[in-house]
Amino acid sequence: MDTKLTRRRLQQLALALPAPLALAALGGRTAGIALAQSDNATATAEATAPGDATPVLAPTPACGDDDDFESTLEQTEGPYYTLDTPERTSLLEPGMPGTKLTVTGYVYSTDCQPIERALIDFWQADDNGEYDNVGYTLRGHQFTDDDGRYVLETIVPGLYPGRTRHIHVKVQAPDQPVLTTQLYFPDEPENDRDRIFDPALVMDMQDRDEEEGELGFFTFVLNVA
Repeated sequence: MDTKLTRRRLQQLALALPAPLALAALGGRTAGIALAQSDNATATAEATAPGDATPVLAPTPACGDDDDFESTLEQTEGPYYTLDTPERTSLLEPGMPGTKLTVTGYVYSTDCQPIERALIDFWQADDNGEYDNVGYTLRGHQFTDDDGRYVLETIVPGLYPGRTRHIHVKVQAPDQPVLTTQLYFPDEPENDRDRIFDPALVMDMQDRDEEEGELGFFTFVLNVA
C-alpha cells in the first residue's frame, strides 16, 4: 500500500480537525497531527511571532514508521535573489505599508524527521509589488530551532506584474543541496493565470483579528542524504 502523504493533506487536517479525527480521516493509519513538545515535557512548544504576545501554534506533522512525505516542489529562483541577507525572523520595518503576515511551520525530511538548523532564506515584493534590489528590504534568512520550526514576520506581498502573490524561499538542511521554491496564497484571482503557480505550494491560512494580520502555515519537506 502506498503510504506517501502530501504535506498539504497532513497540514490541512491539522488546521481543520482535532488530532483523533485527523487520524480517522487518514484511514486509521498511525500518521496524524500533533503539537510539537518542547524540552520541558509539561509544556507545549509555541512559536511566537516577534513583537506579538499571541502564541502561534504551528501544526506538527507526525508520521508512523512506514509513512513518508512528498518532497516540496522546486521552482524558479526568479531575477531578484540577493546573497548575504541579514539573519532575522522579522522583515518588518517602521512605517512599512502593507498587511502584516506571519508565516510559520517546520522543515522536515521525507522520512518525517524534523531538521534542526535548516537555513531558510526569504525574499519578496513590497506592498506595491516592487523588490528592493539595492538593500535588504523584505529579505532575510533564519535557522530552524531544535524542533525544525521557523517563524517569519513580514507583510503580504503586492502583485508583481504578470505574477500572483508569492514569497520566494531557499531552504537548505545542513550540508545538503539547496531547495529553491515559492509560497502562494489561497483564493488569489491571479493564481489560475500565473504560469508558475502550483497548488502544492499554497500556504494554509488561518483567520485572525485584523490587528494581528494574516497567519499562514507551511511545512517544507527536503530530500536529505
